Amino acid sequence: MKKLLIATSALVATAGMASADITISGHAAAGIFSGLDYTKAVTGLVPSTPTATTASVLNSTTGALTAAKLTAAVMPTTPDIATDQEKKDARQAVRDQKEAVAAAIANSSSTDKSVADAEILLAALEADLAIILGSAKSQGGDGVYSNAGVDFTMTGATDNGISFSASVNIDAGVEVDTGDFELDGKDGGTAGLGAVTMSGTFGTLTFDESGIDNLYSDATTHDVSYATTVGSVALTVGHSVGAAAADADSAKATSFSASTTQSGMAFTLTGSETASGTSASLAMSYALNDTVTITADTDQVAGAESVQTIGAATTLNGVSVSVESANNSTWDVDLGYTAGGFALTYGVDETDAWTATATSALGGGATFAAGVSSDNEMYAGVSFAF
Repeated sequence: MKKLLIATSALVATAGMASADITISGHAAAGIFSGLDYTKAVTGLVPSTPTATTASVLNSTTGALTAAKLTAAVMPTTPDIATDQEKKDARQAVRDQKEAVAAAIANSSSTDKSVADAEILLAALEADLAIILGSAKSQGGDGVYSNAGVDFTMTGATDNGISFSASVNIDAGVEVDTGDFELDGKDGGTAGLGAVTMSGTFGTLTFDESGIDNLYSDATTHDVSYATTVGSVALTVGHSVGAAAADADSAKATSFSASTTQSGMAFTLTGSETASGTSASLAMSYALNDTVTITADTDQVAGAESVQTIGAATTLNGVSVSVESANNSTWDVDLGYTAGGFALTYGVDETDAWTATATSALGGGATFAAGVSSDNEMYAGVSFAF
């Protein structure tokens, strides 16, 4: 009788589920690259401690940063969730350090121990910068990349209205991140499990161990997230359970996002709570007309000064211009042009670092893409969608 009851329960559960769908898609890419950074996961950062002699030689140069100030400037409080602004500040700090070391060497004996210490500090800070940026220099320099993959997406719904989905992907070959000018490296060709989601009137629940983005920083650290809508406000909360976290700051981390649009103005509040403290950002955008949008935001990273940024963007006849400026003397200018399936972009910031890219749709699911940067980085290749 007990076995019959279990069987009956199983039949009822099965009857409550509609048939599922499975879709298969594929992708491939091939091309050449030169000087791309090699991506590297951030597993924690140990600050470089300057010696007294290093501080002395740096202070001997008029206007140079002290070693202590430099170390503080180049280290985000939470490197595993460093914001784009923190990364830009880190780049600038290392450039300032190079100038200080060069001036110190020019004014000192080449055998001066303090100069040697300064050079050692510079090397350490550049290594730290690579970790902050999430990348280390490519060991290959120039090379060829080619990769292919297959994605399986499974979707379905229960009779009571709960939708569910899961995905599995298999990728093999050497991959290039064209958006960030990074060499992702070689994929082992093993199957990977994507997110498993359940959606209904209650909202959307997502499970993906260490595969969900932190809503404040975009760093992929969370294991579970929940999204819903309350009135006109879209809410999302992500959480890291911590069992597989790479470092203490990622373990038990929680982030959130709340966005709404009122009277033509869009507001987005994001935040993150980690072992290092609370970080939060409030962003606003307003469309003046069909072609011009004004943006502003204030960003407070845990343990650091808040940064306020204003910007404007316009698009007319295929030409786009975007400008941003912050109260910490940083700025960005991005230009773009699109016509048919062809697109050009160019971006530059206050450090004179620039990137230029071009893409062209070739038809049949094929796209050509190429890019160059001020750091002597380059890639060119074709991607395919099947």
